[in-house]
Amino acid sequence: MIITNTPTVPGKEIIEVHGLARGNTVRARNIGRDIFAGLKNIVGGEISEYTKLQADSREQALKRLEEDAIRIGANAVVNLRFTTTMVMQGCSEMLAYGTAVTIK
Repeated sequence: MIITNTPTVPGKEIIEVHGLARGNTVRARNIGRDIFAGLKNIVGGEISEYTKLQADSREQALKRLEEDAIRIGANAVVNLRFTTTMVMQGCSEMLAYGTAVTIK
């Protein structure tokens, strides 16, 4: 499946638009990561535990978007976007969404 953040796929023609495809995940921090993040916050620098958590969240949301696009009959997704929101303290949602299309 081709997934792109552009409105078209170069060299391909969109022959059908299926509508919105989306995938999301809600993740919470854990005490182990919080301890290391707290220590890192004291000395400064990247908090790699949270960077990995966000990267894992993006990948899972993207995988679910792809599954949703396939479910509605698409073979590509254009105009991919990511958004995140805090659901509650220490817990956030990662949402991937785009337009599911059939290309040839």
